[in-house]
Amino acid sequence: MFFYLSKIFWFFAQPLNFSILLVGISLIALLLAWRRTAMLAASCAFLVLALGAWTSLGALMMHPLEDRFQRPAALPDKVDGIVVLGGGLEGGVNLVRGGYEMNSSGDRFVEAAILAARHPEAKVVVTGGTGNMILEGEGDGVTAPRLLTALGIAPNRLIMESQSRNTYENAVFTKEMVDAKPGETWVLITSAFHMPRSVGLFRKAGFDVVPWPSDYRTSGNETIGLAQDNPQDSLQNMSLALKEWVGLLAYWMTGRIDQLLPSP
Repeated sequence: MFFYLSKIFWFFAQPLNFSILLVGISLIALLLAWRRTAMLAASCAFLVLALGAWTSLGALMMHPLEDRFQRPAALPDKVDGIVVLGGGLEGGVNLVRGGYEMNSSGDRFVEAAILAARHPEAKVVVTGGTGNMILEGEGDGVTAPRLLTALGIAPNRLIMESQSRNTYENAVFTKEMVDAKPGETWVLITSAFHMPRSVGLFRKAGFDVVPWPSDYRTSGNETIGLAQDNPQDSLQNMSLALKEWVGLLAYWMTGRIDQLLPSP
């Protein structure tokens, strides 16, 4: 139920969708001669889009998330496993074309390949099924073997988890699958903005991991004012950051993580 409620909520709360709905309300209100309601809805839609596309708001919302966990200066000589969270592959395209097209979070798999080369004894776990309610797609856990073997990782090192639909299930299902032993070193790779929630969920599942953030969306030097990026990326940053903060709040309120913003 949590999975479906979260998807429905985010469909309406996502800034672009929310703005479109407000424009629709404004048009209906105009037809009904509700001029104040129409003006309010249109103004709110403009404000959301303008703040997201033309200001640094999205980047500033990202900073606390991306800066929360830093990559360690060095990893132990022995790394037992590398866990890559899904979300970096174009499931809809790959389902049809059979390739391994990556999206803007594909850095996760680049980092996984680099670490796998540095630590040739480590297992590589990719966790992620299809998290869409309507659109069909191939889960990252299904696509990843084609990509990782093409990058030179031996098939016998790969462990695929393709049933999880969200980060909570990533943590729980991966913990059950790999059965990590005390004293082992497992590295977790995901987008930097997503790392706090991910670490919190893996800790709650009893799976101790070393964070290895990737896929940074900001330089960290953005200041209050006009956007220091193109409008599309600025709006996407606001959307991603808002989703992550809402996700942290929801998971904390439901007891799935112990801190609102998990710390190192």
